[in-house]
Amino acid sequence: MRVAVISAPASRQAPPDYVQSLAKGIESMGHSVEVLDAWTDDGHRLPGFEYIVCCSGQTGIFGGKLPECLGNMLGTVTLEGKKGAAFLKKNSPFSGKAMANLMRLMEKQGMFVNWSEILLSPTQAEAIGKRIGS
Repeated sequence: MRVAVISAPASRQAPPDYVQSLAKGIESMGHSVEVLDAWTDDGHRLPGFEYIVCCSGQTGIFGGKLPECLGNMLGTVTLEGKKGAAFLKKNSPFSGKAMANLMRLMEKQGMFVNWSEILLSPTQAEAIGKRIGS
């Protein structure tokens, strides 16, 4: 299965360690994985993937806001009927609200979100990656 792992950290930076661990876990199950940066990629390759994983951070401590780059990337293409997963790095008491916003954003694009999780560590992310698509 071709899997896109979208990295959308709160600021422009290399994909965080939990994103790399999640991709490593998915790849260990025999899937073809490509990590895309929401800050620099435009999203036109997303329809070619069978499964889309969004890994996001929060832009602020309060309110559960997501980086605008993720909405820009997902909004450029039609993703009707694509399966996906939503993952968020826990860094505030409002992580639940940010997760709801992330899932709402993905579903607004027509995606079917069949997995969501708030990540606590890279080790947990890799373990979850090994269960995706199995």
